[in-house]
Amino acid sequence: MTAEELRATREDAGPPAALSNLVEALWWEAHGDWDRAHRMVDDLTTRDGAWVHAYLHRVEGDLGNAGYWYRQAGRPVCRAPLQEEWAEIVEALLRAE
Repeated sequence: MTAEELRATREDAGPPAALSNLVEALWWEAHGDWDRAHRMVDDLTTRDGAWVHAYLHRVEGDLGNAGYWYRQAGRPVCRAPLQEEWAEIVEALLRAE
């Protein structure tokens, strides 16, 4: 699956089967359920989890909190459009699966 294929499912009632929790969280965010996405990553301590968490706070507009999570992820603060970062994260996570 690619980021575009995943994005095409956002009108579906639920995410595709067999997604990792992080990719599923990004699916929920794209589906308009930021709270559910955030709950899925709130307690994660991995670098990838921190990256998704940073993105979610960037979406929320809480750039200070996003900056904290980018540091936890070992990544610079992203300045690309949100849709580009979403696709970058999804592609990276899907490659790692």
